[in-house]
Amino acid sequence: MDVSLTLIVVMAVLFACGVYAMLERSLTRVLIGFLLLGNATNLLLLIVMGVPGTAPFYGAEGEMSDPLPQALTLTAIVITFAVSAFLLALIYRSWQLGQADTVEDDAADIALRARTDADEDVLEDDANLEEEATTDFVGVQTAPITVLHMRDHPSIQDDAPVDAPVARPGDGRDPEDDEGARS
Repeated sequence: MDVSLTLIVVMAVLFACGVYAMLERSLTRVLIGFLLLGNATNLLLLIVMGVPGTAPFYGAEGEMSDPLPQALTLTAIVITFAVSAFLLALIYRSWQLGQADTVEDDAADIALRARTDADEDVLEDDANLEEEATTDFVGVQTAPITVLHMRDHPSIQDDAPVDAPVARPGDGRDPEDDEGARS
């Protein structure tokens, strides 16, 4: 298997540039980084595929290509397209709302960044305290959902077909019917 060193270098550069671009705060650069990662993935699959051969048809003679990397490449292209369309919609909506495509810090992010190690220790100590259950169903004897059967409510008709034979009065299969037949 002879792999071109140029393809490997281009793939590595695309991966590096894609990761670097995705770490930016601009959504447009995140989109560009994701597209670079998608193309780098396609090149990786092309490199893994090896030396091209004939199409993998039944009865073909000679060295055949592996169809799995080709299928994975098509899947990667479709996924890249779908996520890119989603990111474009996010960028467009962000531009409509704020006239900018950058992700800004909110108050919770700033407060989280300002936390010190001492604050983290206090939070860990608070997490170790046992709290009482906060659900509404603790100590309740019945379940929150009641399953009604045909005998529980007169308006429910339970006439679905069953696999068991139908109980006849007096045949000993249904004790309630036996008692009704005797009286």
